[in-house]
Amino acid sequence: MSQSAEGDVKAKKHLGQHFLTDEGVAEKIAGTLSYSGYEKVLEIGPGMGVLTKYLLKKDLDVHVIEIDRESVAYLQEHYPALQGKIHEKDFLKYDVSEIFGQEQFAIIGNFPYNISTQIVFKMLELREYIPEFSGMFQKEVAQRICEKEGNKTYGILSVLVQAFYEAEYLFTVPPSVFNPPPKVDSGVLRLTRKEDLSLPCDEKLFFRVVKTAFQQRRKTLRNSLKIFDLPENITEDSIFGLRPEQLSTARFIELTQKIQPHAV
Repeated sequence: MSQSAEGDVKAKKHLGQHFLTDEGVAEKIAGTLSYSGYEKVLEIGPGMGVLTKYLLKKDLDVHVIEIDRESVAYLQEHYPALQGKIHEKDFLKYDVSEIFGQEQFAIIGNFPYNISTQIVFKMLELREYIPEFSGMFQKEVAQRICEKEGNKTYGILSVLVQAFYEAEYLFTVPPSVFNPPPKVDSGVLRLTRKEDLSLPCDEKLFFRVVKTAFQQRRKTLRNSLKIFDLPENITEDSIFGLRPEQLSTARFIELTQKIQPHAV
């Protein structure tokens, strides 16, 4: 089912485009959201709308955001239901409150690999508005986001996402269902926001502690967190003898609480 017919959009390497051509996979991805508790959905990078068509079958207010002008023209021509809802913008630089105001909305997409982690970081900034998030990533990235402590792939993304969302790795997608096929497998995940978004510690400090710890992930926290210039009696605590990948999100919160009274 290769998308090579006349008038179709040519995949652009600099945009990381790999168009999904398998209708069954597209329908399955559209089915990963619960669609409860919100009426609005934003699809990032719809391309030629293979996923969009299944979103439009649901009783939802579907908006799409697409940076590729050729894809925008294709969507305008083939999906009249999207009139006024195709936003020719860069999601990473765009203020989505211009579309949704203060309303809740879900995010879904077959995300371009080259910006997928940046999409997740931006989603975290908007977490009070996004109860659900699902879509396709490079398999390793999807696994990393959903990974638990004690594994080598567990890192900054895992901890920060899981502080606010329940993360589930759903299924793997082979390269053969894309045009052009990527060199790696893809993975689909779902993130469901936790009921309580507040952390029992300083949020900015929590982000800083997690990022600093994983920048030198082979070192113990006693060594990697030296930048915080903590008093010796604090770093004698056994938690500082661990490496970052050994700490669950809950323990990173505990670590932040210990550092907070002394952090500059």
